[in-house]
Amino acid sequence: MKILDFLSPERIIPNMDSRDKKGVIDELARAVAETTAADTAEIARVLLEREQLGSTGIGDGIAIPHGRLSSIDSIVMGFGSSKQGIEYDAIDDNPVFIFFLLLTPENSTGGHLRVLAQISKLLKNKQFKTNLSNAESTEEILEIIQEADEDF
Repeated sequence: MKILDFLSPERIIPNMDSRDKKGVIDELARAVAETTAADTAEIARVLLEREQLGSTGIGDGIAIPHGRLSSIDSIVMGFGSSKQGIEYDAIDDNPVFIFFLLLTPENSTGGHLRVLAQISKLLKNKQFKTNLSNAESTEEILEIIQEADEDF
């Protein structure tokens, strides 16, 4: 299982405009909604509901907003990065620079856990995180993820 099996170029935002958590979720939801059966409001609602259970800002400049949707039939990912960092209520209280959005079908059992595990493994690699943070374009981000994906 590879990240690029679920992430398309249209769902990548190399330089996010958002300045807060709600803005990040809305911006990522718009990017993902353009290529799925789900609409922006539905995606944002599911992600914000999940955030109320606890922040998906996992620390070290990373957040993985995620949720389940009945309107999709396969795993969908989005990606965004912020050069200035965004206040996201992360567990370490530091700004977040790298965002992996993950949506799974409502009836999916276990698929999202495998993808979350894959993302977490990749993000433990300091060079991978640095490369993603420094990437300026969608193409660069795709290359970095593809290179790391192939290592697993």
